[in-house]
Amino acid sequence: MQHPQRRRSSRTRTSSRTRTSSRTRLLLTTVVAGALAAAGLTSLTATPAHAATARQVEKLDRGVVSVHTDAGNLVSWRWLGTDPNDVAFNVYRAGTKVNSTPVTGSTNYFHSGAPSQADYTVRAVVGGVEQGDSVHAIQFRTGYKDVPITPPAGGTTPDGVAYTYEANDASVGDLDGDGALDFVLKWQPTNAKDNSQSGYTGNTIIDGVKLDGTRLWRIDLGRNIRSGAHYTQFQVYDYDGDGKAEVAAKTADATVDGTGAVIGSSSADHRNSSGYVLAGPEYLTMFNGQTGRAMQSVDYVPARGTVSSWGDSYGNRVDRFLAGTAYLDGARPSLVMARGYYTRSVIAAWDWRNGAFTRRWTFDTNSSTNTGKGFDGQGSHSLSVGDVDNDGKDEIVYGAMAVDDNGNGLWTTKTGHGDAQHLGDLDPGTSGLEYFKVSESTSQPAELYINPANGAIRWQLAACCDNGRGVAGDIHAGNDGAEMWSASDTNIRDESGATKGREPSSVNFLSWWDGDTTRELLDGTRIDKYGTSGETRLLTGSSVHSNNGTKATPALSGDLFGDWREEVVWATSDNTALRIYSTPNETTTKITSLLHDTMYRTGIAWQNTAYNQPPHPSFFIGNGMPTAPRPTVYTP
Repeated sequence: MQHPQRRRSSRTRTSSRTRTSSRTRLLLTTVVAGALAAAGLTSLTATPAHAATARQVEKLDRGVVSVHTDAGNLVSWRWLGTDPNDVAFNVYRAGTKVNSTPVTGSTNYFHSGAPSQADYTVRAVVGGVEQGDSVHAIQFRTGYKDVPITPPAGGTTPDGVAYTYEANDASVGDLDGDGALDFVLKWQPTNAKDNSQSGYTGNTIIDGVKLDGTRLWRIDLGRNIRSGAHYTQFQVYDYDGDGKAEVAAKTADATVDGTGAVIGSSSADHRNSSGYVLAGPEYLTMFNGQTGRAMQSVDYVPARGTVSSWGDSYGNRVDRFLAGTAYLDGARPSLVMARGYYTRSVIAAWDWRNGAFTRRWTFDTNSSTNTGKGFDGQGSHSLSVGDVDNDGKDEIVYGAMAVDDNGNGLWTTKTGHGDAQHLGDLDPGTSGLEYFKVSESTSQPAELYINPANGAIRWQLAACCDNGRGVAGDIHAGNDGAEMWSASDTNIRDESGATKGREPSSVNFLSWWDGDTTRELLDGTRIDKYGTSGETRLLTGSSVHSNNGTKATPALSGDLFGDWREEVVWATSDNTALRIYSTPNETTTKITSLLHDTMYRTGIAWQNTAYNQPPHPSFFIGNGMPTAPRPTVYTP
């Protein structure tokens, strides 16, 4: 189903829906090998435990932040994956140590009574020997930090419609190799369209921006890339291990890179009278993260071919794109670019090495090895990446199906398209990852809880409706493991499908914000704490806006700075700054920076894809969690 802009809000859904006993009736399913075969599922044999292979990650600085409150400053910093297990820390203000004994049980320290402008550094203590100063703390003097941005100039479409620009989705990467994360921001015109809507749009613009607001470059994707949530999924990652992140995006004739160079023909205009781009070349381009220079452009895989073969003749389904980053060899990241999910789906995996693309594999539901096996029409409005079969290599979970690290189809539940999905260690009592998704089809289960190693459905809810929202995370300390809920259900459910309490007030994003390990609710421009009788407001963004219509997502949310808790980034209402909020709350929990958990880090990378979803780490974080594992990683 296509929708004008984004789906209506979850609050509208809740007030307007009607529920019957059949809609909420739980169909608990015990799956055995015979049932798998009967259901058309592909069964896998158990994979033995593997020796961990070190994975390439960013060489980050300490990421120190100082968040001011009326009582003083919360100073927090990264415990890097390359730090020793027993590292301790000392905190310095302007060269004077402020802690009496080294900090060992966490990576934060509250400095009571200090002014907002206090200048902090942190020194690691390794084997009893104090190391050198970290970078100076990023100061959140009023509870937030603004990164200045400059909107592109607006314009007028060929049919005379004027438009301006709004800051949309963002991502992060160390673009210049200095150890600090920089922002990559997508600017979307105010006349951006859902694929189902006809009409011209303005160009999509992408900026590289440092934390002080310095703009490194601006890329104009040009008139031949239509603007909207499903057209431009950009990836920011250090693919070649040179210590600097690259930026990958789909391009076309008249794309202008960050140096002013034009890709293809500068004069070509492939738009038809309805504003769709259904002709002309399509490229995949890798841009230099420091300069914005287009380093190489190759033909986009797959080509659009015959438009109607994707499910309609006017250009809706042919231009549905997804993107991600995955460690397909278990050690180094690869780029994943995809097209289609309502009917045919094609996923292409690319390596970027020594300044050139190499295609690792292509998965195509139309190929002779996949036809008739139920892989077609199983994609979602997002994708997830993780090692689902415990072989040390990442798989692509693409809605109601998964693709193995080698490009072969892994499994399909044949339960069709959906809008939201969550892959993570949702059940600490069961080894490996779990998977929760919702279904758009009125003839398919409204919610499914799936074993992502083989596609076995552990439980499901009866079909009911176009279920547009679903979330999974440990938000309730009164239950072991994560809770799951959706727009069509009135309860939260546990890993067995049993009801465990009332439905939260939002069905959107999540954030680790306060001092405990349960996750909070992030919706629109606010963060709330779940409670059995109601939510408690923890943060309301000041003069900011959310993105993507009723999806109401932030520009970016994740563990960007400081300790393992998550920052949230919204654009200001006037689109002149990215406003970053970092938690003011102390924690006694010590967890390695989630940026060095590669499943979480690739989640940050794919967060901007279509209907944005929050990232999940490869291990369980929640109430009663065991000691968090340390990653096996290396830096360039």
